[in-house]
Amino acid sequence: MFKSHRSLYYRKRNRKPLPLMVIIAAIPLVLIILELLAWLIINFTGNGSDLVAYKGEPAKDNAYRLKFLGQNQQPYDGILDKGSLAVYRNLAGGYSLVGDQQSDFWRINEQGFRDDDPIPLAKPKDEMRIFLLGGSTAFGQRNTNNQATIANKLETRLNERIEQQRRSPEKYRPTFLPVYRPELIKALALPPKIKDGQYRVINAAVPGYTSGNELAQLALQILPYSPDAIIVLDGYTDLMLPSNQQETAIPKTEAFLNNAPGHFWTHITQQWKNAIAQTHLVKATQKWLFKPEPSISQRSLVVSDDTLPLEQHLAADEAELKGRITRYRNHYRQMIRLTTGAGIPLVVAIQPEITGRDQTQMPPQEQELVKKLGTLYQQRLQTGYAALIEASQQLEKAFPKNVKVLNFYNLFQEKDMAQKVFFTDAVHLTQEANQVLSERYYQALTAQPKLQVTPPKKP
Repeated sequence: MFKSHRSLYYRKRNRKPLPLMVIIAAIPLVLIILELLAWLIINFTGNGSDLVAYKGEPAKDNAYRLKFLGQNQQPYDGILDKGSLAVYRNLAGGYSLVGDQQSDFWRINEQGFRDDDPIPLAKPKDEMRIFLLGGSTAFGQRNTNNQATIANKLETRLNERIEQQRRSPEKYRPTFLPVYRPELIKALALPPKIKDGQYRVINAAVPGYTSGNELAQLALQILPYSPDAIIVLDGYTDLMLPSNQQETAIPKTEAFLNNAPGHFWTHITQQWKNAIAQTHLVKATQKWLFKPEPSISQRSLVVSDDTLPLEQHLAADEAELKGRITRYRNHYRQMIRLTTGAGIPLVVAIQPEITGRDQTQMPPQEQELVKKLGTLYQQRLQTGYAALIEASQQLEKAFPKNVKVLNFYNLFQEKDMAQKVFFTDAVHLTQEANQVLSERYYQALTAQPKLQVTPPKKP
């Protein structure tokens, strides 16, 4: 009896471990089983739509992340993080949006504008076209749909004005002014009518654009569409772009193109990375276990090939800041000349930024954002914005009949705006903030003489 137990004990002790090759061969089987389990759980719980292809990010963040395409319409492997918003390399303006694409959050029309419908080059007779230029804030970064953007809200407001004029013409200044002084004074006190027609505000903004990109876009793409007015919202990315660059371009493109072997190896390895990232197991693990959230730098700067803190993108000394401001001023001087020559009103707005708010009036989530940005960022940003605003005002003073400048930096300081959420990061806006900006643009546009109804000249 004792012997049998002892024999059993030794047999257990002498049992050989599984061969290494068997263990290695079992790993793929285990992974396949885990992938099937993840697929079953995701589909059973209905969470499939919340998972995306890039690092388990929320679907909205991935939808607004740029995907750069080369001449072959394929992504540049190894350049930036690939999202869903496709852009292609454009030698004239850095890059442009690929036409005819859509997601759950945005739609890009055939012409490459954020618009639900195509825009014919030939303008219909009764159409009034206003183009919005700018970067990601003007584009409507992370807005729920096209209807939530500044452009769409402004278009609605202008067409409401036309309906009001048609419905109650007596509330507006008459086309033919009275001769007698008392009636004339009374008529001039009324708001002027704007030109009748169907107003269309086209969102031509592109995430990451600076004044250099917008200048090229205006000259080469926008002017052929016969705009009746141009409005711009920018400034932030001009402060972030080094002075030795004239416009935002695809990061590291030249380095990859000049290193063919390195680019080929990146292409090969990227295929494996993409295949692994697409698995349900990886996406579910990243979403439910790691719960990744883009940093405030990644959310604020949509075109960046690194994760440096935002303050390191701002000018560190006076000479560098002067170079960036001079570049901005020169680009806008050229834009003013172009629009003046074409007889088009130009309204330029310095975009809002979260440090422009009084922190005591901020809701808790915005206070947390400012805290994450840090003191050095706030100091450099406020210095940069002061210089930017001064340069813009100098342009308006030099060309008073050709450009209208709006300063939106401190726009959300009013008391009735306290505790309202206007920022999703340092510079991008909520739908409620878009409504505020659209109203300010509306006021500026309706005050433009070239958009107003003018009395016919006497024979």
